[in-house]
Amino acid sequence: MTYVLVVVVLALALPWGGAAIATRLADRLPPRWACWELTGASVLLAGGTISALVALFHVPFLASLERLSLTRVLEEWPTAVPLACAAGAVMVAQLVLLVRRWMQHRAVLGRAWAVADEGTSDGDVLVVPGTDVDAFALPGYRGRRGRVVVTAAMVRTLKEGEREVLLAHERAHLAGRHHLLSAVVDLAAVVHPAIRGVRDALAFHLERWADEVAAAVAGDRRAAAAAIARAALARSAHGREARHPLLSATSGPVPRRVQALLLPEPTAPRGGARRAGAVALAGTVVVAALAALALAYGLHEYVEYAARQLIGAPSGRALR
Repeated sequence: MTYVLVVVVLALALPWGGAAIATRLADRLPPRWACWELTGASVLLAGGTISALVALFHVPFLASLERLSLTRVLEEWPTAVPLACAAGAVMVAQLVLLVRRWMQHRAVLGRAWAVADEGTSDGDVLVVPGTDVDAFALPGYRGRRGRVVVTAAMVRTLKEGEREVLLAHERAHLAGRHHLLSAVVDLAAVVHPAIRGVRDALAFHLERWADEVAAAVAGDRRAAAAAIARAALARSAHGREARHPLLSATSGPVPRRVQALLLPEPTAPRGGARRAGAVALAGTVVVAALAALALAYGLHEYVEYAARQLIGAPSGRALR
């Protein structure tokens, strides 16, 4: 059973290393690449965690395939069932949290659309009356296509050119379907706490992706940086925090985003840098996947070996 515990610990601990590598690699990539890299890493790391738990949960089932009674398994392998029960309990808790999180996402969308319905439509933009200074990308909901929502106070705060930057930023969120990437990583973070760091990194890089699109539309990176900084400063006076899945130009570490816009446009990595980054991430994910597979295979082989020993030896004398 020591082998099983070692592999379980490795399978559940590796996401911490994988998440750290994924976030570091994302900082070296252009925003678009970084977002896809972080999303893919989150899915694979969460999948490896679930695989390890499923394999552990199947220990009693594997024993039954070898025609071992549960009573005999408990006599010779007393920790098997408690570990399987613990894995099952964790998976049930994960499922409950996943459903709850998904319902929270839908509730936020529903409330946002209820507010947006009070606005005046101008193409793909909804201008909502009120004193709040805000703007966000509102994904489609119940058959309605996504819109950019801007409060009247935000419209009054920004100059015409700055408003165009803001709208381009939010349109980039909708066009890139950034809310889906955010939702996937947010749900993956429920499976393993290490992925929470990836979720925070993704939120930053999604804003950076939209910032770069807005800068390209404006044709002036400094003007785009000034518009985003001005919108964020105006928004900070009201203090309401933007929440998933309402991606907003005023969210995230705005000073870092502005600083990045004052630098030359990032380019895709080439040659050795791209290969090194891909190998580092792929290596971590592969190790996590192999640990999960090794756990499943090792459990099966261990149970087969234990079954041969139990069948051929009196109770209490089998190898454990």
